[in-house]
Amino acid sequence: MSYQTSLHNLVQFFEHISPATVSQLTVIYSADASFKDPFNEVRGLPAITRIFEHMFVQVDQPRFKVTSTVLQDNTAFLCWEFYFRMKRFDRAEQCIRGATHVRFNAQGQVEMHRDYWDAAEELYEKLPVLGGLMRLLKKAANQ
Repeated sequence: MSYQTSLHNLVQFFEHISPATVSQLTVIYSADASFKDPFNEVRGLPAITRIFEHMFVQVDQPRFKVTSTVLQDNTAFLCWEFYFRMKRFDRAEQCIRGATHVRFNAQGQVEMHRDYWDAAEELYEKLPVLGGLMRLLKKAANQ
């Protein structure tokens, strides 16, 4: 399998993720893959699976749109937009923009996944009480 095919399969997985498709992680990720984002740092397929399953518990209608990809050898970057509705607070659709750095193993499975996005700007500022405090802190830092 080529790394281009692996990247294509990864993009398809994210753009069509649902509670029913989370089980496909066993094909996309290696058994000992590492995963890191602003809230989690785990290793192994069971822990990564729990993160994606938990996403469906925390938010309504989560979906990813991959806006661009770059592939060099066995390493790829994906820019994406993550759309969702909060189960609590504001029910309007929210969007988080971020990027993912992945590395594929020789079998074409993801062995390292690292998400980059600004939790303060993209998430905390949108929460009712915390959002006001975050915007105040941001304003103070910019003066």
